[in-house]
Amino acid sequence: MNKFKIIISSVLIIFFAALLQSCKITQAYQYPKDVANDSLYRNAYNSDTANIANLSWKELFSPKLQSLIAEGIQNNYDLKVAEARIKEAEANFRQSKDAFLPSLGAGASAEFQNPPDVQNAANHIYQLSVNSAWEADIWGKLKSAKRAALASLLQSEAYKRYVQTQLISQIAMDYYSLLAYDAQLSTTLRTVENRKEDAATVQALKDGDAATGADVAQSEANRYSAEVIIPDIKQNIRETENEICVLIGRTPGTIQRDSLSRESVITNLPTGVPSQLLANRPDIQEAEFQLRNAFELTNVARTYFYPSLTITAETGLYNNSMSNFFKPGSFFANIIGGLTQPIFNNGLNKQRLAAAKARQEEYLADYKKTWLTAGQEVSNALYRYRAAQEKIAVRTNEIDNLLKSVDYTRELMKNSYKTYNYTDVLTSEQNLLTAQLNGISDKVQQLQAVVQLYVSLGGGWR
Repeated sequence: MNKFKIIISSVLIIFFAALLQSCKITQAYQYPKDVANDSLYRNAYNSDTANIANLSWKELFSPKLQSLIAEGIQNNYDLKVAEARIKEAEANFRQSKDAFLPSLGAGASAEFQNPPDVQNAANHIYQLSVNSAWEADIWGKLKSAKRAALASLLQSEAYKRYVQTQLISQIAMDYYSLLAYDAQLSTTLRTVENRKEDAATVQALKDGDAATGADVAQSEANRYSAEVIIPDIKQNIRETENEICVLIGRTPGTIQRDSLSRESVITNLPTGVPSQLLANRPDIQEAEFQLRNAFELTNVARTYFYPSLTITAETGLYNNSMSNFFKPGSFFANIIGGLTQPIFNNGLNKQRLAAAKARQEEYLADYKKTWLTAGQEVSNALYRYRAAQEKIAVRTNEIDNLLKSVDYTRELMKNSYKTYNYTDVLTSEQNLLTAQLNGISDKVQQLQAVVQLYVSLGGGWR
């Protein structure tokens, strides 16, 4: 019993002496500074904390688009992969917490000994034992490993949020593209019908000797130049529907949707302040947790330069006779405390620490780059929205005047057949179709710019 007390006392003395020095080994994590500055948004900084990213996607999008997004969140396979990564990280975190607990094992053995050079020395040995081992975290290695595992878990959760924001963005962008293709198809079909009427008019003029065969051929060619666009638009519709189906976990098929004309464009687009991006953007959160993970693993690498304290204990029954096996004299117990100091291991500890520091530097640079990329995306989305807004105002005037031009040239063709120039009719009709298709693209650009701004500010995962 005295020996047992001496062992325990020695172990405790070593433990507390080492504990006093352990605070100098590992370092406390500090959040990187000077990343979210006032100029992160180009020409768009303000002190208003209102932020479009704080809206739920259910508040931002129309009902049919909401339905598609909800289906995507439920069924998308990239999100399922992200969820599996969270489960893996949770298991690793639980394991890091269990490392603080002692291990426990049990064993039973029966041994028969009969040395060949000793007669009548046969002996039976029976043993039943329970053993335990515990490593004292005197340098903070286990604590740092636990914090690293926690950072990895939080990183995997941020990654899932990032996948969801990208999913919502892609579904919305494709949905608006699909509406645009529908509008382009409708506009082109109307144009084809109008040009059929024009061709019939020119044919009638030719029959009355008021037009030439060249005019008839040109009118027919003008019709076909519009008609040839239709197969490409239909192909775009089919491919975009199929892409949305993949995003929402469906087999390829038709997508239920509204018309582009029924989609309203949000005009109030508050961006908040740059510092809000950390709370909103999952990719910034993911990069920061990755940096934390690398920082804590650097702490772990430092602890390998110092001795580890392991305490092992074993107790049980030991006897060479089964009849006496459960008697008090068969009981045994021992406890051992040991320090293991690394002396020479081919430079492994130095290499481990150098590699950990390099990874930390890498992830710090990646973290800062993520902030810059976020600012770029916000700035680009804002300008894209404003550019589309300016184009829509100009395009409206262009289309109005082209409609008048088409009407005038058609009247001239019908009523002033002796003086009219059919090239004017062709030019005005071709310019009108181009302007109408571009006008559709302008509205889609504005709708998609809202989506891009929403996601670049960190919206979509709430």
